[in-house]
Amino acid sequence: MNTEKGLTLVELMISLSIGLVLFAGVLSVFVGMRSTTAETSTYGELQENGRFAISVLTDDLLRQDFWGDYAGRFSTSNLISIPAAGSVGNDCIGGGVNNATFPLAVGHFRTIWGQTLTAVAPNPLGCFVTPVNTRTRPNSDVIQLKRVLGTPNLAPAAATFYLRTNHTTGGIFRGNALPVINNTRTWEYQHHVYYVREDIVGNNFVPVLMQGRLANGNMVFNPIVDGIEVIRFMYGIDTNGDGVVNSYISASGGNMTDALWDNAGGSRILAVKVYVLARSIAPDMKYTNTNSYQLGDLAIAPVNDNFRRLLFSSTITLYNAR
Repeated sequence: MNTEKGLTLVELMISLSIGLVLFAGVLSVFVGMRSTTAETSTYGELQENGRFAISVLTDDLLRQDFWGDYAGRFSTSNLISIPAAGSVGNDCIGGGVNNATFPLAVGHFRTIWGQTLTAVAPNPLGCFVTPVNTRTRPNSDVIQLKRVLGTPNLAPAAATFYLRTNHTTGGIFRGNALPVINNTRTWEYQHHVYYVREDIVGNNFVPVLMQGRLANGNMVFNPIVDGIEVIRFMYGIDTNGDGVVNSYISASGGNMTDALWDNAGGSRILAVKVYVLARSIAPDMKYTNTNSYQLGDLAIAPVNDNFRRLLFSSTITLYNAR
């Protein structure tokens, strides 16, 4: 007669215990890998967003005050035609007496200008479109730049503004009214504005880098990259005309005077330090950010929230500075 033997209760309990230990180990490895993957993905997104923002700002600053073939001082006295005030429907007008899209016959035409928004300002330049559930980011900068695009335009659009110029003269016209001027090329005229807007998404404010550009006679604003929390600019000033930056000054607190913006009294803005603080879009409840950040002369104390951040910086020489 054959007898069948099975596991005893003790053996069964031991087997279950070993299985639970192995399962717990596998589960721990899985959870750890998932957490590491999520963290790596977040930092990868921060790297991509921050570098893209730096790239866009750098490209624009490098070409600030570029006027094609024209080699003179860009002002009403040296151009044969300039659109009248009010030609841009919602013009962005910065500080000073001559800081709209096109030059005026008064004061120094500012091709670069900025300010620091110390509080939530719905429309600091008179041209922002602030939809419901959005706001401008306090303690971040606004900057505006004027120039022409880097390639001559061979097929002008009727409603777009262009600079037609040679080495000694030129004028700004719409594409449907370009004059005949000897030995000239045609360049699209541009006015760019950058600032940070915060959009309400659920219970969070999601920061977005906004760009305003001149299009069809109006300043049109569009988001260009999410997750940019603060932009900060330090302006490199040559105070004695020797072609060397003597100090870097921010626009906050009136540090940049009218004389400095106007390159008056022998001073010139020769370079700009750009700081970009990128922030994750969504919070990570398993992470607490206790870091502080230094953006030029702006110190950001620990927020102790659940968002990851990375700080980027770059120094740009203004090759067209006069």
